[in-house]
Amino acid sequence: MKLYIGITDSDWFEFLRARQAEEMNFWRPRSVAEFRAIVPGELFLFKTRYPQNRIVGGAFFLRHTPLPLSLAWDVFGNANGVGSLAAFQSKISSLREDNELNPTIGCTILTQPFYFSDEESISPPLDWSPNIVSGKSYDTSTGEGARLYEEIQLRLQNRTDNVIFEEAARYGDPRLVRPRLGQGGFRVVVMEAYHRRCAITGERTLPVLQAAHIKPYANEGPHEISNGLFLRSDLHTLFDSGYMTVTNDLRVEVSKRIREEYSNGRDYYALHGRELMVLPSNEREMPSSAFLEWHQNNRFLGN
Repeated sequence: MKLYIGITDSDWFEFLRARQAEEMNFWRPRSVAEFRAIVPGELFLFKTRYPQNRIVGGAFFLRHTPLPLSLAWDVFGNANGVGSLAAFQSKISSLREDNELNPTIGCTILTQPFYFSDEESISPPLDWSPNIVSGKSYDTSTGEGARLYEEIQLRLQNRTDNVIFEEAARYGDPRLVRPRLGQGGFRVVVMEAYHRRCAITGERTLPVLQAAHIKPYANEGPHEISNGLFLRSDLHTLFDSGYMTVTNDLRVEVSKRIREEYSNGRDYYALHGRELMVLPSNEREMPSSAFLEWHQNNRFLGN
């Protein structure tokens, strides 16, 4: 297993530590299409800049994706490490040194973070060069990577509220964990699973597309891709309100209640019986029959 040490803005880290954020966007001011240093489930550690130069916490890597700044704020809000959209825009603009109003930025989504106190912080690797600009990956089975992994476990082993490592034995072989999704992470992974297109219409305009839970989170529906659909915002509203559902054979059903209650709905009835246009490529990420049946039986208002 590998871990990655990313150079962290102290203000960003302190902001999130003070709020004990459960997920975060480790953003870059310019879009980076891919991040291949580690894979989902591996550790992403935070190292402050000189002169402090300490490892102050970490999280699990979930996904990297480019997003327009406005959408990154809509998805993650304060989990971007700033208190307002205006502050976020100002920070990005100062780093980019351009006048782009809504630039596409690189978003590295991290989950299940752990924060060290100043006293718990760890020395960086002995081979860390001051010339490193963004970060560096290490193998956890040898050398400095192994030292860091062991020190992190020592600091976390007594935290009963943050059991995040799986071990074969004391300081045994590191193993990947399955990152636990937060609300922001759920929105991103559903978006990517549906290829950034509305499942029903194929619409591609991201600002009007949203990740819908099939079984709502408030009703113990999990943040899992198989419990999600990527939908145009009006269809999301109808789905959540029960005026629309999806059958087990992945066809749209529209309730007659739209016509009865609003004397309209022609555009929506045109979708009745339509097969979903866009679906995940991974079979494990397809809409769960169990969650679809829950929606049909507990939320759909009927034909």
